[in-house]
Amino acid sequence: MENSTPPPQTMRTTEWLICIVAALGFAFDIYEVLVLPLIVGPALSELGNLKPGTAAYNDWAGNLFYIPAMAGGIFGLIGGYLTDLFGRRRVLVYSILLYAFSALAAGYATSLEMLLLLRCTTFIGVCVEFVAAVAWLAELFPNPKQREAVLGYTQAFSSIGGLMVTGAYYLAVTYADSLPEIHGAHSAWRYTLISGVIPAFPLMIIRPFLPESPEWKRKKEAGLLKRPSIRELFEPRFRRTTVVTTLMFACSYGAAFGAIQHMPRIVPSLPEVAGLARPQQQQIVSNVQLYQEIGGLTGRVILAALAVWIVSRRRLLRIFQIPGLLLVPFTFSVAATSSLDLTRLGIFLVGLVTVAQFSFWGNYLPRVYPVYLRGTGESFAANVGGRMIGTCAALVTTKLATWLPGAGPAAKLALAATIVGTSVYLIGFVASFWLPEPSKQDLPD
Repeated sequence: MENSTPPPQTMRTTEWLICIVAALGFAFDIYEVLVLPLIVGPALSELGNLKPGTAAYNDWAGNLFYIPAMAGGIFGLIGGYLTDLFGRRRVLVYSILLYAFSALAAGYATSLEMLLLLRCTTFIGVCVEFVAAVAWLAELFPNPKQREAVLGYTQAFSSIGGLMVTGAYYLAVTYADSLPEIHGAHSAWRYTLISGVIPAFPLMIIRPFLPESPEWKRKKEAGLLKRPSIRELFEPRFRRTTVVTTLMFACSYGAAFGAIQHMPRIVPSLPEVAGLARPQQQQIVSNVQLYQEIGGLTGRVILAALAVWIVSRRRLLRIFQIPGLLLVPFTFSVAATSSLDLTRLGIFLVGLVTVAQFSFWGNYLPRVYPVYLRGTGESFAANVGGRMIGTCAALVTTKLATWLPGAGPAAKLALAATIVGTSVYLIGFVASFWLPEPSKQDLPD
């Protein structure tokens, strides 16, 4: 047999619906994650009457970043196991509904504790959805190049989600006074959170037309699907893959949570922004966030294009890691303390090289685990590595900022982000030398 690679599938209505649902899920995954850096300041001020730079403010900011991610990591790992046990489609759909309606409820929070709880349930839905969607797509498109393209370009919609939340926050800030009161006020952060319910509506219409993963369904019906086991991830066959991907996924998330997501709290202290009224400051924050999201989208598109042609996964990843080692310290230690224009340029480039790595893992992980263990293996790397360990960087940065020298809270935060962001980039680059190369282009059985 000279070539057993299946030909590309014809993209019919069903295949397009699958891609649309996956892309919608990826978009609102990031929408729900990236809404927090935009609303955390106003929410802490309104619900807790906390002031920037104080220990209580930094503690609550760190908690709102880290505790939901920890909850998402724990339940996301369980969700990955359930994805292997009960099927990709079912888990995908219910996870999207969970985070959508949790976001709606969060907009009506009356205390920081209530907001924290609802951010936890939102994160749980987000963490489960990513794993289910990646496994689902990978198994629906068996042709290697088509699979790489579908995974790459649907994941690019994650950055569309970032653009959407940036736009939603800008509109909420601009038109808050024209929207209905919530708890006696026109708070832009509440309207932005509520907008996260949007994906629930088209999903409820499309759901009956979505097929299950044919490979998972075939093995399930034939009684060939082994029961997934987290313990098996640490048996000799998978141990190196599990450990290295978990560490490197943590580093990718560490750069985002330990550096990028703190930029909205740094921007208001830039020389060109500090003297403006608060609504104008928040509009500029939204504008800077837009640059980061455009950079992230650009990175995902570049990754999707390169993934089809570059065979070595290590080489593909290092295209983004090496520039990041220089861009993170420049952006946070130089640009973010001196110039709005340099900050826009820097955050665009840091977003490009960092967010592209998230798409890399979505393409890479299905190729190193068999069908019965795919959701569990992906979930361990993404949720234990990314959500539980990687997001610790947010807490490390806020704690470190309290103790570092600096002219003010924003300068201290920028220095802390520089240290944490550069450190995780360096660890990830070193770890890449032990990243296993997939043995073949086809997915393992």
